[in-house]
Amino acid sequence: MAMLKRLQANPNHAAKLGFLLKTGLLLALCLVASAPLLAQSSAVTPERIAAIEKATAAAQSNADNAWMLTSAALVLLMSGPGLALFYGGLVRKKNILGTMMQTFAMMAVITVLWAIVGYSLAFGDGMAFIGGLHNAFLQGVGLAPDPAYAATIPAQTYMVYQLMFAIITPALITGAFAERVKFSALLVFMILWALLVYSPMAHMVWGKGGLLNAALGGRFPCLDFAGGTVVHVTSGVSALVTAIYLGKRVGYPKLPMPPHSVVLSFIGACLLWFGWFGFNAGSALASGSLATSAFVATHFAAAAAAIGWGAAEWVRNGKPSALGAISGAVAGLVAITPASGFVTPINALWIGLIAGVFCFFMVVKVKAIFGYDDSLDAFGVHGAGGTLGAILTGIFANSAINPILGAGKATGLLEGNGRQVLNQFIGVGIAWIVSIVGTLAILFIVDNLIGLRVSEDDEREGLDLTQHGEEGYDWDAA
Repeated sequence: MAMLKRLQANPNHAAKLGFLLKTGLLLALCLVASAPLLAQSSAVTPERIAAIEKATAAAQSNADNAWMLTSAALVLLMSGPGLALFYGGLVRKKNILGTMMQTFAMMAVITVLWAIVGYSLAFGDGMAFIGGLHNAFLQGVGLAPDPAYAATIPAQTYMVYQLMFAIITPALITGAFAERVKFSALLVFMILWALLVYSPMAHMVWGKGGLLNAALGGRFPCLDFAGGTVVHVTSGVSALVTAIYLGKRVGYPKLPMPPHSVVLSFIGACLLWFGWFGFNAGSALASGSLATSAFVATHFAAAAAAIGWGAAEWVRNGKPSALGAISGAVAGLVAITPASGFVTPINALWIGLIAGVFCFFMVVKVKAIFGYDDSLDAFGVHGAGGTLGAILTGIFANSAINPILGAGKATGLLEGNGRQVLNQFIGVGIAWIVSIVGTLAILFIVDNLIGLRVSEDDEREGLDLTQHGEEGYDWDAA
């Protein structure tokens, strides 16, 4: 009654109430009318499920492809400017351009070789030791994925990512014979080496039907996530062979030959560390949790190795050097490469620490004992570090990180799979044999065809002028 009296006393209130009632009634009628349409649009149908799954798969593929293209660019950055600056700073100033040009040349020459036949030999269908020619000139390497290698990215993305590994691997060898090899001989040597050493090892470890392929049922499954045997053992051992075959630089070891710019090497080492995330985390071939695990392991190992090398140097020399710190970091990156997708962060720290001390010993002690002139310690860091890392992978690999051998199966020695350590030794042994035999054969061929070493006069003058007709530094310029 009170409400009615208020409405009679104030007609405006009555009008407002009427408007609200009409609006509410209209909304109710709309909801009732649209209920069948809403029910129909939210119904779970096979077509709707298929559309959602297709959209999800496309999003995952796009994310993975973006990460892999980024990773490919990061690995290329490791060659130039990373390795070029790292090696360039370590030589004498009269050889900086010649040294950097050797790395840059691999970026051009190996790319063309890879497109013509290199990729096919490494990743095409073939035998247990080498691929075939089915993918020569990149036939059949299109924009659709190759499920045998990576199910969510185009085959061309996988191809170009692997190309970046093929570029930097022979470039690593140049550190052993820096300051004394003809540029023409280098080109011929590297082309033959990429075909006769790198491609077979890449196929055996990563290729379809490869003898050592752990992911695709190889006879001796060797764990090599990102290139311990394929990249570092092959390049490091080949570096040692070339250093011994060529002999020492003029004046070595009597004349001091210090790096002309540790600053350049420092910058190069930092770029290598940065690019190595693409090298290792990219080897997950997807933007998932395995990439995260490899990323973390990579960073932790580099840091621990820098500390390990620096501590060993501090104890021996009374002070840590910048060159020692960056060399240690690279040694840790090398050693963690085969293990990065298989180990926990704490075990990555152990691998890095061990590698830093071990590679310091190889560079300082073993090199002096045997007296070989490995100019930039390519063997002491890459050959020794890669060998150590491959073996430690068999010890520390954990199925919780990557059950590559099968769900529920132990992966490494600490999990109870002692057999894996033997498989790692087999993989390392094959890499050593292929590298030694292949490199010796190539050196003999190139030496007899065009000669390997520059003349003594040219060596004294420097590679910049004698091989390229230019100098890295013009001190007289205004």
